[in-house]
Amino acid sequence: MLLAVVYSCVGGGAALYALYHWVIPNLLQYHTGALLFWYDDLVPWVWDTLYGSTRPERILAEVKRKATRGDARSVVNTIDQYCRHQEWAMNVGDEKGTILDAIVCEVKPRATLELGTYCGYSAVRIASLLPPNSRLITLEFNPVFAAIARQVIAWAGMEDKVVLIEGPSGDWIPKMKKEFGLSSFDLVFLDHWKDCYLPDTKLMEECGLLRTGSILVADNVICPGAPDYLEYVRGSPRYESKYFRSHLEYTRVEDGIEKSVFLG
Repeated sequence: MLLAVVYSCVGGGAALYALYHWVIPNLLQYHTGALLFWYDDLVPWVWDTLYGSTRPERILAEVKRKATRGDARSVVNTIDQYCRHQEWAMNVGDEKGTILDAIVCEVKPRATLELGTYCGYSAVRIASLLPPNSRLITLEFNPVFAAIARQVIAWAGMEDKVVLIEGPSGDWIPKMKKEFGLSSFDLVFLDHWKDCYLPDTKLMEECGLLRTGSILVADNVICPGAPDYLEYVRGSPRYESKYFRSHLEYTRVEDGIEKSVFLG
């Protein structure tokens, strides 16, 4: 009897694991709205209820448990492993992250702006590749996410290279020059609300934050998608734009990164 109960529990656990990691994601992979609802709304609600914590808090806890303090790559790899095998999160992720890494290494930016910090994953990833005497300014609207990100960035030992600010991008962009004493950004990584990509890009143009040769890197341009932004940077004579095909973080769903060079 006891053996039957054990077998039932093990079998049930295996079935739930398969449903969560393979069956449902595979069924939904061609229905991006449903897939994002599953990963970004339904599953987090269940986990939050079961564990009494939020997804960002669980990511931070995993970093503190498994990542080597002061080792940025260890922090990035720990988050990637957690999000690929345990709990999905909308970081740029390991696959698109290699594209981002290559761009950062190519540009060697002195002044970098990130719009959308979330838990600090991409801030750590970018900052770890910046040349000496460079700086990343990362902007997060949600103060709860910002508090988690500060701890992740500190755990990675990147706090000297990263300045994290809180608030709406539309409020911060016009005062960037005055607040931080910079003339323009060499690299801008857009990874916040997708409907803000285009207005924030136009606002950066108006505020003179983009110089000839500045690079815009936009994540999730296919899933969830930023069609108005893509239409603008691909159709404007002010940009030279290239799409890097990839997949939505930690899935097989098509997504990609758009790299756009500002021509002035």
